[in-house]
Amino acid sequence: MLSFPEQIVLILGLFASAYFSYRSFSRMIRIIRRGKGRFYFDQPVKRIFKALSVLLLQRTVLKSRLFLSILHAFIAWAFILYFLVNLNDLIRAFDPNFHLFGTNLIGNLYALFVDVFSFLAVVSMLWFLIRRFVFNSKQLQIRNNVTVLQSARPGIKRDSLIVGLFIFFHVGFRWLGESFVLSQTGADPWQPLASSVAQLWALCPANATTILYHVSWWLAIGLILLFIPYFPKSKHAHLFMGPVNFLFKKDPDSYSLLEPLDFEDEEAEQFGVSGMADMEKGQLLDAYACIMCNRCQEACPAYLTGKELSPSALEINKRYFLNENGNDFLTGSDDLPPLLKFALSESALWACTTCGACAEVCPVGNEPLYDLLNIRRDRVLMESEFPKQLQNAFVGMERNGNPWNMNKDRLEWAQQDEELKVPTVKENPDFEILYWVGCAGAFDQKGQRIARAFARILNKAGVNFAVLGDQENCTGDSARRAGNEYLFFSLAEANVETLNSSGVKKIVTACPHCLHTLKNEYPQFGGNYEVIHHTQFIEQLLKEGKITLSEKESLKLTFHDPCYLGRHNRVFNAPRRVLNTAKDLDVKEMSQSRQNSFCCGAGGAQMWKEEEPGEEPVRRARLKQAMDVNAEVVSTACPFCLTMLTDASNEMEANIGIKDIAEIVAERLS
Repeated sequence: MLSFPEQIVLILGLFASAYFSYRSFSRMIRIIRRGKGRFYFDQPVKRIFKALSVLLLQRTVLKSRLFLSILHAFIAWAFILYFLVNLNDLIRAFDPNFHLFGTNLIGNLYALFVDVFSFLAVVSMLWFLIRRFVFNSKQLQIRNNVTVLQSARPGIKRDSLIVGLFIFFHVGFRWLGESFVLSQTGADPWQPLASSVAQLWALCPANATTILYHVSWWLAIGLILLFIPYFPKSKHAHLFMGPVNFLFKKDPDSYSLLEPLDFEDEEAEQFGVSGMADMEKGQLLDAYACIMCNRCQEACPAYLTGKELSPSALEINKRYFLNENGNDFLTGSDDLPPLLKFALSESALWACTTCGACAEVCPVGNEPLYDLLNIRRDRVLMESEFPKQLQNAFVGMERNGNPWNMNKDRLEWAQQDEELKVPTVKENPDFEILYWVGCAGAFDQKGQRIARAFARILNKAGVNFAVLGDQENCTGDSARRAGNEYLFFSLAEANVETLNSSGVKKIVTACPHCLHTLKNEYPQFGGNYEVIHHTQFIEQLLKEGKITLSEKESLKLTFHDPCYLGRHNRVFNAPRRVLNTAKDLDVKEMSQSRQNSFCCGAGGAQMWKEEEPGEEPVRRARLKQAMDVNAEVVSTACPFCLTMLTDASNEMEANIGIKDIAEIVAERLS
């Protein structure tokens, strides 16, 4: 129990901390609420469960960097536990007989948890401080070619030091204080670690340990009273803003989808995101949720190949900008600079492949690619500023319905093989399956190989299918990913009208980009269909015995997970099950596969432009991983991936074959 003067000081400290905490927390909340759009809270039970599991189980943190993540979890669990510890200590400051959980078994278990997790938190925090300030870990650094606010580089180190020392001393002094008490009362079997330290004070006079206890108590409580007002400005805010992010994000189960723009709104003055004032609430929340751990940067194919893009730097710049300019932001000042002046460079903006690796690995649910896509919208729709190589793709999609800008029969690929039977919806109006060929299948030579192989499989299985032929247009995936939302809007509306008028219910496609757009984005325009990938359909045909595979010469093969098939649409097993059905294939996994797969470099409209300057092309970095497992063939499930990896193999003279799964299956049809 504290003395009466100490109690008065404590009460004053509590009021002061509460006042300044209210100011800092309310400022953060007002900044987030000023964002556009709304928070999402449909499926509340699922969202609450997800948020609690993120907070209490730390399962999103544990997805990568296992050892460091376990140490982080120890700190997080201790910090959560210390809400109860600090509450208990504050009440005991006025009532020494109070015990939050009593003195029974539950109370003893509570004491054990506090003792163990205090020790684990102190040791873990010490390691993190050494890692950052002694070893200067490369994982925590951002390359000099990446745009970072001038105040952010020293600010990150300063903030990390403040947070690290706060946790170390707050938990450490409280735990140490308990050892001073135990040196007087005797060892407690429910506090074995603190009891061990208490033996060090065995020869100290009782008055000395009492004074030391009070000093430790005040240091522990004083630190938390000082830290709470600083909390919203620090990286430590992620502990709670991360779960809040999962609670209110657009889609609790997947990555957020871009919202359609209302081009009929005559009062609209801005399309896309130019500055912080244009961002949605969730995008502002991302900045406060960011751990600044650089996991996203470590997974980003653009960053790893030397480009100017770092998803981590984008979120860090947003956060520091709001910390420094929050008042101007709240008053709606017109003097705030656009994001391209402080958050990222033009090259960084156009380096993103939209692969989703950053969103996949982020422990707090941030989606930097969503920011990038919205900034691209502003550049294309408002400023007409974009890589000039995209112009041909835009013109091709607008005039000829394909980014190759080819004015040819979309069924020419089928006519090259007289044995193929590929009916159109007009020729077979009672079709069960619509085969969406896609622009690659119609116009690209490598894509045409896939289209013919899959058609052979459909013919062999006796599937009642049809194609749209010249009624089919580009889905607009590349237009949307490049920021040309108006072009995407036009293509989507036209395609939905065609599909609905043709009575389409089920679609199969060999292009994951078409899959994603048809399945997930066309419902925004009234197009609701069952859409599956050709690997899923082939797996189904194999299971039903409609096709069987014969053995050929043994072959070492590895499978490359396309980003829009795997991460974006969670199709991981079907391609592997199909490949494993072929007994002559020795299938090896690359170092990065499934949800951690490395991009081929074509997504995000990169297919239609030169890569941004860097150390090496993304496609070559990916092919090196295939070479590391001594693969003779890389199997893909995407025409874009097929093109990029084929180019890489030719450029590197790797002598590795690149084939789509449909080709591999068609070659082995019995």
